[in-house]
Amino acid sequence: MNDDEKYISRCIQLAKLAAGNVAPNPMVGAVLIFENKIIGEGYHQKYGEAHAEVNCINNVDEKDKLLIPKSTLYVSLEPCAHHGKTPPCADLIIKNKIKKVVIGCQDVYKEVAGKGIEKIQNAGVEVITGILEKECKDLNKRFFTFHQKQRPYIILKWAQSANGKTGSNNNQRILISNDYSNHLVHKWRSEEAAIFIGTNTALRDKPFLTTRLWKGNNPVRIVIDKELKLPLGANLFSKETNTIIFNFVTNSIEENLNFIKINKENSLQEMLLSLYQLNIQSVLVEGGAKTLQSFIDQDFWDEARVITNEKMVIENGIAAPEMRDFLFVTQEKYFNDRINYYQNNGTVNQ
Repeated sequence: MNDDEKYISRCIQLAKLAAGNVAPNPMVGAVLIFENKIIGEGYHQKYGEAHAEVNCINNVDEKDKLLIPKSTLYVSLEPCAHHGKTPPCADLIIKNKIKKVVIGCQDVYKEVAGKGIEKIQNAGVEVITGILEKECKDLNKRFFTFHQKQRPYIILKWAQSANGKTGSNNNQRILISNDYSNHLVHKWRSEEAAIFIGTNTALRDKPFLTTRLWKGNNPVRIVIDKELKLPLGANLFSKETNTIIFNFVTNSIEENLNFIKINKENSLQEMLLSLYQLNIQSVLVEGGAKTLQSFIDQDFWDEARVITNEKMVIENGIAAPEMRDFLFVTQEKYFNDRINYYQNNGTVNQ
């Protein structure tokens, strides 16, 4: 690993500290280097607040301020060039007379998309791009998917028995995964913008779909309730976070509930377009099996996380979803639970 890669790697490490806190913005880290020494570093910590470059420069000690124009700025994503909730970072770089900027990858957001690089280059800044580009894009896979495909990044998750069943046929709730895995699932929830289930899961399991087992933000809850069968007193409609109810009946808003009417044809595609328009960048789909299979069958998924209890067998149960054209990524083991991580091979190769 050369010096450029080493410092961009540090940018990525910093950026990850904001997981779950900056969406729909990307996670970004920045470091300022003078003579092979970090004199400042920072990351975008919270949506609507200062960007990585600002925090990095503000982090420089007073005694080192004079070194800023002689330093190299490393940043994992192209500096912004537009006025959003904060001023353009490209202007900040120019104002501080930084002569060299090393960038992990170019932004895909239409308001930036090369404009930040062009702006600082026109001001005489030397720019190097494409350092650990794959890793930097993977860091913000949700952001890139959202803007390039105009839909949320979709993660499928389910728990299954050793014989591939997700539950019983008699609507009896069965706890398949162990406590450790359950805490991990709540961590996953805190990292995504929204969580998605179907009517049957909502009726059978009566879930809250919050992050009560993990300190973090509650995702927006999404449920398909075509005929509005769910009672308004359902746990899913608690006031801890907002809930979107896709249905065939009505468009209305009641406190933290947003009822969105969809057509019976192409309903999944229509729902994803609605979520894109609502600026929801990522969705964790927790089932049940029928809902999950619909995402797979229409090829609307990017990764899957499958928890298998290797000691449990469910007779006459509901078959787990069947994936096609997938790429195995890695595996973790927590007592009786084995967690396999997959990517959609078609998505990877696009």
